[in-house]
Amino acid sequence: MLSYTKETKITYQFLTNKNKSNMNYRTKNYSAFYVAEPYYPSNLGANAAKDFVYYNMLRAWKRTDPSFPFYDAHDTTYDVRDNSSWELTLKPRLHERLRNSKNIILFLSENTRDSRALKEEIDYGINVLHLPIIVIYPDFHYNSCIANKHTPNNTAQALWDKLPVFRDNIDKVPTAHVPMNKEYITMALNNPDFTIQQKSKNYCWCY
Repeated sequence: MLSYTKETKITYQFLTNKNKSNMNYRTKNYSAFYVAEPYYPSNLGANAAKDFVYYNMLRAWKRTDPSFPFYDAHDTTYDVRDNSSWELTLKPRLHERLRNSKNIILFLSENTRDSRALKEEIDYGINVLHLPIIVIYPDFHYNSCIANKHTPNNTAQALWDKLPVFRDNIDKVPTAHVPMNKEYITMALNNPDFTIQQKSKNYCWCY
């Protein structure tokens, strides 16, 4: 019979290897954005929603430039914000996509509202999965508008109040803050510090 110490060591090694294996499958970027609910991607109202339009811009960049490092967690069959049951269907789908993701892309603008889905995405992503967050500010196209050297400025921080669950937990995960600019977004997406696999310390960073 194995000793307790040896059994414990084997169990720990098994769980460690399993965790590493699970990490390898977390390759997606989970985009979090505000839209009025219920939400359907084909709905004209959704396409008129500012944050959704900018999320669609990332998808368009990927279609025209396959090297753009965006891997859409929502590129699946099922919606996560339609009129299905929140507790039985939508929230479990949302959690599943987040568990398959290496980070969260949060679109934070003047249009952002503290909706049930967006609050759940950020709360579960930070406090359960500890996912790094890349914050895109769609209202701004230049880094100088949101950054003071490498730190988010007062303009950027004022928008955090739109989403208290993000504001109050921002120090728990690494966060990159970028304007709606393909060059800066590409740098953030390519930075391994903002992936669950290789994150090191929790800090806010602007390019």
